[in-house]
Amino acid sequence: MIMKSLYSKFAFITIMIMVVSGIISFFLSNAYYQFKLKQQNDEKIMNFAIEIADFASKHPLISLQDYFDHIGTIGYQILLVNKEGDKNYFGSSFRVKNLPANIPGKVLDGEVYHGIRNFPHKTFVTGFFANELKNSVGVPFEYKGEEYAIFIRPDIKLMFNEMHILFGWLLIISILLSVILVLISTKYLVKPIRKLNFATRAIAEGNFSIKLDITRSDELGNLAVSFTRMTEKLAQVDSLRKELISNISHDIQSPLTNIKGYLNLLENSGKREQEEQQYLRVVQFEVDRLSRMTKQLLLLSTIESKKDLMEVSSVNIAEQLKACIHQYEWSILEKGIMMSYSLSDARVKGDPALLYSVWENLLTNAIKYNRENGTIDIELTEADKEVLVVIKDSGVGLSQKDLSRIFDRFYRADASRARSVEGTGLGLSIVQSIIDLHHGKIDLESIEGTGTTFTVHLPKL
Repeated sequence: MIMKSLYSKFAFITIMIMVVSGIISFFLSNAYYQFKLKQQNDEKIMNFAIEIADFASKHPLISLQDYFDHIGTIGYQILLVNKEGDKNYFGSSFRVKNLPANIPGKVLDGEVYHGIRNFPHKTFVTGFFANELKNSVGVPFEYKGEEYAIFIRPDIKLMFNEMHILFGWLLIISILLSVILVLISTKYLVKPIRKLNFATRAIAEGNFSIKLDITRSDELGNLAVSFTRMTEKLAQVDSLRKELISNISHDIQSPLTNIKGYLNLLENSGKREQEEQQYLRVVQFEVDRLSRMTKQLLLLSTIESKKDLMEVSSVNIAEQLKACIHQYEWSILEKGIMMSYSLSDARVKGDPALLYSVWENLLTNAIKYNRENGTIDIELTEADKEVLVVIKDSGVGLSQKDLSRIFDRFYRADASRARSVEGTGLGLSIVQSIIDLHHGKIDLESIEGTGTTFTVHLPKL
């Protein structure tokens, strides 16, 4: 209904524009005729009337009857009046013989009559085509010593009989063709909008696989391209949403199942104290895991809602990295990892708490997925417009398949990187969100079985 309404509205507006334009053009043409062409037409016919009157005066041997009959046959309407008031008409008859009674006498006395020029200001049609006696010009002349007055005007019907039929058909055909072309062009313009409307309804119903076959280079074509890109993005978002729900369900259900199972075991009497302590440690581990997951989800939500509410200040990155290394020194020593770092005194503008989360996540990942007695190298340098933080480990690395998705929420690489069940798959997603929030970027290089290098780029203060 909306598209039909748009189609009808567009066609109606276009046709109305044509009609209004025609009416305006008609009145403008009428005004041009009234103030310009009518004067010229009057002068032209007046000159012709003077010429035929002079010719009649200079050739007394000709027959006035034959002379004016001949002029009438070539396209003029003529009234001849003598001193006695006798009237003779030549050519086709006047529709209205409304010449004022005093005008013939004035012309016989030597005046000229500009009836065409002084014809009342009516519409173009009645002004130019009015077949009335007063819509003529009159001049005096003398023939064989007798005074005459001649009133003459063009015979529009005779002159334009075929032409006005032709113009009439041309007008009708042009109007019909204009209407048909407007309807066709409107349908051509509205057709892609109908397709977009259909696609919109399909997307609203959850169908993101719809394809638009709109190949235009105008604004509608650009809209179709943007719409297709939006559909692809929505499809990706929908896929990620489903995967996120699945991952959250799995990652929450798994520790809850373990907690429930071990609590059921603890309910049974007869267990040794050593077994009970082991069960309690497992329950505690799963509770901690749930706690970490909820905290990280909350942090992600906070980051997404904190774009305009960051507590921005000058942050000393070197101090933050040193504090983070000191915080996890026990983990580093426990695993026998050799730590080396080179930290210049670099500052950036940002939220200290969020940036600390970046270093914490990257360092704990480097520890967690490193080998026994491995290495971690941290380097902080300054470039022209940015600060670079490089964290390199000698851990298990990532496969090419994992590299493209490692920053997705709840994504955890398979095989050796999944050895530890402590991961939630949210850490690197948090890192990516925080860095984006600070208008920076993060690069990742990894070789499976060799190690991983993260490079963080942040704008300088």
